[in-house]
Amino acid sequence: MQKIFNGIVTSIKMQKTAVVRITSERKHPIYKKVIKKDKKVKADTGNLSLSLGDTVKIAETKPISKTKYFKVLEIIKK
Repeated sequence: MQKIFNGIVTSIKMQKTAVVRITSERKHPIYKKVIKKDKKVKADTGNLSLSLGDTVKIAETKPISKTKYFKVLEIIKK
């Protein structure tokens, strides 16, 4: 099963690679307050032309390089 996430592009300084910030929300088990957690991952862009702040859909793949485990599927919002 392939894991698919939505995220925001935070860096495009590398060739064919973008840094994407994934935000997840969950409730604290005792206090019931909603906690946001951010995680930055490197994603392969392929032929897509991205810019900073784009909302993208990324999917988990087999390792592409030492630190890349995700691939950009599509641009949701420019």
